[in-house]
Amino acid sequence: MILNIVILTLVTLERLVELPIAQANTKRLIAAGGYEVAPGHYTLIVALHALWLATVWWLAPGRPVSLPLLALFGLVELGRIWVLLTLGKRWTTRIIVVPDETLVRRGPYRFLNHPNYVVVVAEIALLPLVFGLWRTALIFSLLNAVLLIIRIREENRALGR
Repeated sequence: MILNIVILTLVTLERLVELPIAQANTKRLIAAGGYEVAPGHYTLIVALHALWLATVWWLAPGRPVSLPLLALFGLVELGRIWVLLTLGKRWTTRIIVVPDETLVRRGPYRFLNHPNYVVVVAEIALLPLVFGLWRTALIFSLLNAVLLIIRIREENRALGR
């Protein structure tokens, strides 16, 4: 049970640390002439992620931990860090377009247009699976897929893809 709480605390802290970084980056990008695109679905994304994490917190304590899946989740988190470091001050949780900025084409963006979303898909599926919560993984993965279809379509449109 202690391992479960440590895992969930670390994931929660990661998200809580990222929020002010994303907000500061958003403000800076907008101050530099950027503008937000398709903000209508953002609240749904935040709600989904909060409900996902709360659900795992509710169901995971006392459940067995799969160490191989935990190790895989750790690798996914390294991918998350790679994305954040690659984007640097351009990373935000919103779709912000700054006119005349070139798209990032280094780091994981050399291989994928949306590596951050690959990471998010993996996280939403894997964290519940670490605790054997396959129904939670399935439900939130399906809900996330619906939102990502909207998000990626809007982001691609905003980036001229």
